[in-house]
Formats: sequence, structure tokens, C-alpha cells
Amino acid sequence: MTDSSLPPRLPPAPRRRVLTADDYFDGVVQGNLAMLARAFTLVESSAPKHHAIAEELLTRLMPHSGTGLRIGITGAPGAGKSTFIEALGLLLVQQHGLRVAVLAVDPSSGVTGGSILGDKTRMGRLAAEENAFIRPSPSAGTLGGVANKTRECMLVAEAAGFDVVLVETVGVGQSETMVAEMTDCFLGLMLPGAGDELQGIKRGLLELLDVIAVNKADGKNAEAAALAARQYHNALDSLSGRQSSETPAIMTCSALAKIGIDGVWDAVQSKCDARRKSGAFRRRRKEQNLRWLWAIVEDQLRQALHTHPGVQEICEDVENQVLAGVMPPAVGARRLMDVIIKT
Repeated sequence: MTDSSLPPRLPPAPRRRVLTADDYFDGVVQGNLAMLARAFTLVESSAPKHHAIAEELLTRLMPHSGTGLRIGITGAPGAGKSTFIEALGLLLVQQHGLRVAVLAVDPSSGVTGGSILGDKTRMGRLAAEENAFIRPSPSAGTLGGVANKTRECMLVAEAAGFDVVLVETVGVGQSETMVAEMTDCFLGLMLPGAGDELQGIKRGLLELLDVIAVNKADGKNAEAAALAARQYHNALDSLSGRQSSETPAIMTCSALAKIGIDGVWDAVQSKCDARRKSGAFRRRRKEQNLRWLWAIVEDQLRQALHTHPGVQEICEDVENQVLAGVMPPAVGARRLMDVIIKT
């Protein structure tokens, strides 16, 4: 084969320009959805090279955030969270003229660490709406059914002009407090006749939820859903220590049949309006920012501990002694912490 018979060599692809904080900021505040997606990727990144620009972006976006309504939605797997969120999102976009962002936190793959369920594909109608944006994020093992950077993503979505941010949790039943501590209203989606009403009659859960919606209340399930709602009412009547103004609203709905979705939204708005009038809404946001601060501090301390050269030097020896039963875990923990404290 001669050189003339070889296919022509293609010119090298142009190098992609590295985006600056200005690029991200301008794109987000202008509502550019492509740049919004890249901003989410930036703030979710665990790569150290992205931390500085992500922090700068978040700092600049702060004055543009805080005006959206943050709604957390939890429920056991199979409760129909994605169907419900799509029905609610379509209602808000089409009938109320609102812009809706969905932060759909999926279970993580044990192989790749990525999302398993792919909520964006399961909310096809909502994803096609011009005033809706769906961002699936892997939980990456974070307790509480939320992703590590969910708070940051809510801030970015608000700065992009979204009126409502819906946070769909994995619904693993672990540490629902985390969801309640980062949203303005916490909604629990329950199933009729599947034992969820018994699981829900727990003091801790009822103290966290603001709205309880028994889903799939259509056809043969309508009666079972009404029964489950009455059981929740009875449970609340026997629960002491919670102010009547903070008692969860309880109702039935069917996301698939589009029944009662507007009633659920009215209940959410009513809860938030009452808190605004009493000043509790603003206090709640301030307290959430403080908890967010210390959550970040704890996360950074954990990372510093695991990456500290001195800790890595003695870590294996300490672990072996703990495994052998010759060193109490508390003593091992103190030895590891002493390395950081003394440096």
C-alpha cells in the first residue's frame, strides 16, 4: 500500500476551553440549561481541582438564591415517588406557570457509583417541559437518601430562577432528619394496604413530616388508602409534644390517575405560608445553613483524617491491634486523632 492510498489524516480536534467561574455564573443566572447541568456537575465533583472554582461559584450565586420553595419527598421504594413528582411537576408548570427543578437522588451502583434507576427517563413528560429540569444524582452511599451535594444543587437551581425545587430521596428509611433539615416542607408518600401505615406510626417520623399523602388511592385501592389515612390521623391524636400548628396534613391521592395532586400542593403551600407569617420559615432557613456549615466541617475533617500522611503511616497498625482485640477502638481513635492535633 502506497502513502497515496492511505486515508487523509484528520486535523486534531480543537482543545476544549476550560470554563471559568464567570462562565458558570453567567450561564446559571441567565437560565442556560446546558450550563446549569455543567454547574451541577462541578459542585458535585469530588476532584480537588474543582473545589476552588465550585466554592467561588456558590459564593457568587448566594445572593441570587433563597427565593425558591424547597420540598423534600420521601417514601418507601414502590410508593410511586417518581410518578407523583412528575404529576406534581406537570401541575406546577402547566397550571401554575412555575419553573420546577427536580433533584432526583438515585441509589448508587456498587460497580460504577452512578445512578441505577435513572429518574430522568422515568419522568419523560416532565423532562420534555421547557420550564422543568431534572437532575438525577447518585446517593453514593450517603445516609438519609440524599446526595452529598444536594444542598449545593438546590442553591444553584434557585439561582437559575426555578420557583420550586423538588428533592426526591432514595427512600431507604435511614436518617430522614437529613431531608427535613434541608427543605422547607417534608412530604411523606405512603402506600395503602402495604404495611407502610404501621411503619409510619413512629414518633420520630411523624415529628418530621409536614404532609402525609397516601398514594395510589384509585380503583380498588381507594378504600384501603382512606383507611390508611384514618390510621395516621389516629396515630397523630395519640402523639404528644407536637404543636397543633405543626401537625402534618394527611390526605389521599393518585399520581397515576391525577387525583388529589392539587390538594397535596395546597397543603404544602399552606404549611409554608403559615411558617412565613410566624417567622418560622426564615428561622428554619438560618438553622439549616448552620447545620450545613457543620456538616461540611465534619466531612472535611473526615477527608483530612483519611488522607493525612501521619495517619496513613500508623493506620494499619492501629487497625490490626483493634482487630486482634488488644486495643480498644476508643484508644485507637484517639491515637489517630492525636496525629492530626499535634501537627
